Amino acid sequence: MILNFGSINIDNVYQVDRFPLDGETISSKSYEKILGGKGINQSVAIHRAGGDVKHVGYIGDDTWILDQVSKMGIKTDFISKCYGPTGHAIIFVDAAGENEIVIHAGANDQFSKSQCFKILESFGSKDSWVVLQNEINLSIEIAKKAKELGFRICYSAAPFDASHAKEMLSYVDLLVMNETELKELQNSIDKNVFDLDVDMILVTLGSRGAELHMKNNTYKQSSFIAEPVDTTGAGDTFLGSFMACYDNGYEIKKALEYAAASSSIQITRNGAAKAIPTFDEVEEFLSEQKK
Repeated sequence: MILNFGSINIDNVYQVDRFPLDGETISSKSYEKILGGKGINQSVAIHRAGGDVKHVGYIGDDTWILDQVSKMGIKTDFISKCYGPTGHAIIFVDAAGENEIVIHAGANDQFSKSQCFKILESFGSKDSWVVLQNEINLSIEIAKKAKELGFRICYSAAPFDASHAKEMLSYVDLLVMNETELKELQNSIDKNVFDLDVDMILVTLGSRGAELHMKNNTYKQSSFIAEPVDTTGAGDTFLGSFMACYDNGYEIKKALEYAAASSSIQITRNGAAKAIPTFDEVEEFLSEQKK
């Protein structure tokens, strides 16, 4: 079982031919308001890959979000309403499918320690995972409590904050970063990142795939050929898919292959959470690749 204490955002997505220059105003080709946020993207990916996930999150008065979350197969039992706006993001997607994103935390900064600890205590198990990102408050406190209760901790170090990441390291079993975040962490510590006392370090490499570094082995996974339409949420899709497969007992190579296939499909569609493929879609894709 996977317990995800994660962000829920309203993604305001603007399709543009190119990103604006400093001081420049440009027009978008289209606009869409959809469900997003690293946390919920990861939960949807976990669910669609066949994982057992519970999502803990906070929203403002935007009750339509609960309907969207439910439609994606995620139960809303642990999603609470609070005062203030729901977290949201401004996302530019250019003609090549690349993105630039600005987020506002909103309700994602309103996590309650007492409520989170109560949820942890009701699910505590050595066979369960807690997933955390930097888009919420209390991630360090939640990680510490979860570790005390016997959970394994998966931590996405994004948006990157060096001091926060370093404090999280003592609790983490699976550390997840992209190349930029890896470099920033390396520049902030006095030893090689891969010599840290962390069981698994997953580095996503964009179009080049991903690497999983473990104590005695490194697994490399290439990406599949795909024509990107929108890369928003690709890393979240990879992580969520990998987590579901790993938690369900897949071998590492098979879990990484599934995750790569899932994210390769996801980037060929517009949007983040809504673009994540189902288990059957990924399996069909992999079957086609092997012909």
